[in-house]
Amino acid sequence: MKIFLIAGARPNFMKIAPIARELEKNKDIKYRIIHTGQHYDQNMSYVFFEELGIKNPDYHLKDCSGTTTQQTARIMIEFEAICKSERPDLVIVVGDVNSTLACSIVAKKLNLKLAHVEAGLRSFDLTMPEEINRMVTDSISDIFFVTEEEGLVNLRKEGKSKKDIHFVGNVMIDSLYYQLSKINKKTSDVLKFDEYKIKNPEYGVITLHRASNVDDKQTLVKIYESLQKISEKLPLIFSIHPRTRKNMEKYGINTPEKIKIVEPLSYMEFLNLWKDAKVVLTDSGGLQEETTALGVPCLTIRNNTERPITISKGTNQLVGTSNRKIQDAFRKIMENDWKSGEKPELWDGKAAERIVSIILNEYF
Repeated sequence: MKIFLIAGARPNFMKIAPIARELEKNKDIKYRIIHTGQHYDQNMSYVFFEELGIKNPDYHLKDCSGTTTQQTARIMIEFEAICKSERPDLVIVVGDVNSTLACSIVAKKLNLKLAHVEAGLRSFDLTMPEEINRMVTDSISDIFFVTEEEGLVNLRKEGKSKKDIHFVGNVMIDSLYYQLSKINKKTSDVLKFDEYKIKNPEYGVITLHRASNVDDKQTLVKIYESLQKISEKLPLIFSIHPRTRKNMEKYGINTPEKIKIVEPLSYMEFLNLWKDAKVVLTDSGGLQEETTALGVPCLTIRNNTERPITISKGTNQLVGTSNRKIQDAFRKIMENDWKSGEKPELWDGKAAERIVSIILNEYF
């Protein structure tokens, strides 16, 4: 049996890593890791994959940059050649990036069985490229691995066969627990920011990267004004995305003294930073889940989320870009008037184990 695991951006590798480690236990399975090259990241070296406990990618697609359309097309062309050469029995895609969509289309056009991990998530916001990717991928997938109950509901409404929908938990949380188990073995010079944490027993962490937040000058200025006000009461550390930095420079947005800007961090470094934060302010989908798993208060600077369980059960709150909503929510956190949240069902670090078991016992 031969399986292809598809990853294109850094968060994708966090999601396929637990599945790869589980597949490694079964010697009857040959699996290939396909790096689509969607994001070039110089930090994704051998050490990065070693940290994740997985092998280096078997294939690394080249020249897959460009606009969304160009990138999708280039990935499709490159991936088709590999599929025709190797003819996998199953293609597994994760999440909602362009690579997910591109490789899903190729797999189905070649009549290959396709499984989607994180299936059924919906923001119902068609202005989000990720929502289009999720919807199209689910429309052609054969097997659906779901992280939360709302995903089950969405897929059933869309007419998917109940026998092919599997509630398995969250592979991102598998990776989170795996990395947490390794953090104590790392030295301070590897993890960084231990000194910052000693000087600032309470601090907040920021990430911003979505086009709706950082590409529009008025929106980005408004968000930054809110962050500046928060920094007057709580020091903030901002792991800045290249796109965000570029637009801040373009729009002449200056950083206040109490907001520390740092370059994108490795997964382990960033986890060591945000896990002890007083609050995380973000527009990331993955961080909504991870902060929920560890009980860290999270303010999501978006008007919607495809991960509603992080709100209904977790520690997440949608605050949009409204200064009033952001400040009101932040005040409650500082006053400890914040829900402690609970861990969602099956977010126990065993999602990949369930996924591989279902594949082997029910499909092959």
